[in-house]
Amino acid sequence: MTAAVATEAPVRSAPPGDPALIGVPTFVVGATALGLVLTGYVPAGAVGASIAIILPATGLGQLVAAVWAAALGQNAVAAVFGVFTGFWLSYAALVLGLIHGWFGISDDAAVATQGLFLIAWLVTICLLTLATLRLPGAFTLLFTLIDIALALVLYGTVSGSTAATTAGGYVVFAFTAVGVYLFAGALFAATGGKPLPLGRSVLN
Repeated sequence: MTAAVATEAPVRSAPPGDPALIGVPTFVVGATALGLVLTGYVPAGAVGASIAIILPATGLGQLVAAVWAAALGQNAVAAVFGVFTGFWLSYAALVLGLIHGWFGISDDAAVATQGLFLIAWLVTICLLTLATLRLPGAFTLLFTLIDIALALVLYGTVSGSTAATTAGGYVVFAFTAVGVYLFAGALFAATGGKPLPLGRSVLN
């Protein structure tokens, strides 16, 4: 007679990993493309030139990173990548919608529509910046530069100032450089090296 042996199902632990290894480089490539548009690398009429990168690479990459972070229980990381999923996908929708007339927005309302988009995201990213004050300083620097870039592009858009928009593009390159630094640190750590220093937090 064989006795039945009760066995407990093994507890599944979340697989190790770092969502930043996908989220940060896909952010960097989209930001680089956006900076090139803002600084005049392509003609003014070719504002959709960056969408081929931003929509399938950056938007999708941010989404994958957000889902991965959520699966690991990294709620703050998931929130950041989730917010930027919304930013990049909505930027692509805005540009494509204005180019193709999807939303029924007249030419006279196009500038105000872009202003609405930039104001809404500037408010959101500023709130996100405040939430990073307890994180290492590199993250606060990143988000502060994003705020400055959005503010400059907003002013350039509503006032028709090409100089302000171009300046915003150069600030985009500045926060892209911070993103490269963050990615390098994450990649060093993932390959057995020592992570790069990220600086002290503003708030302890």
